[in-house]
Amino acid sequence: MTMPPGPVTGRTGPAGGRPGADPPYVPIRRTGWATHRTPRWVLVAIALVAVGAVLVALVHKPSQAERASDLRGFLSDMNYDIESCAGGVGESLSALRQAGTDASEIQDTISIANQGASNCEPANNLQIDDLEQYQVTESLASFHLGSVVTGLVNWAAPDAVNVQTDVATMLSASSPAAKAKDMAALQQALRTLNAQRAAVDAPINAAIKALSAHASPPTLPG
Repeated sequence: MTMPPGPVTGRTGPAGGRPGADPPYVPIRRTGWATHRTPRWVLVAIALVAVGAVLVALVHKPSQAERASDLRGFLSDMNYDIESCAGGVGESLSALRQAGTDASEIQDTISIANQGASNCEPANNLQIDDLEQYQVTESLASFHLGSVVTGLVNWAAPDAVNVQTDVATMLSASSPAAKAKDMAALQQALRTLNAQRAAVDAPINAAIKALSAHASPPTLPG
């Protein structure tokens, strides 16, 4: 017995398929790995590094003439900061050479020496105090002039302080033996002072020569 054809579902279409039927659903496959976004701070850091690299490339390298000018400015600053202490040392030694046996002259020289010694102490002299905080400009870094700044501070205190204190002490001596002992101490203090001046002058003279700068080290008596 022939079975009657069943009902036709859907719509017929071309090429033996079932035209008009929806295509089978295929879900989109997702990766098992989470998608990471670059943190904003990383992007900012990269941008800053790039800007820094550009700025470094644009840094101006000073010419020899500019460095010579910087050196003269440095030496002007050094002279300004040390001059009041150095002036006192010069006055003390000059008064010592000129002092005779007159009691009044001797007392004047003692006063000059004591005042000069006090003026070389950083606590009593703003210029020496400023010198302790001084920063050498970058253009002169290769000459290591920081040692000059430190050397000048040491030349003032304790070296110049000791010299002037010894002048006052020697002139105050009450006996020839004490005077001779104090004179020996003064001579030793002067040798130390002059050795410190030589240590200050050496790097300055090297920088002056290298830059052909028309300048000279600070005037330091001794």
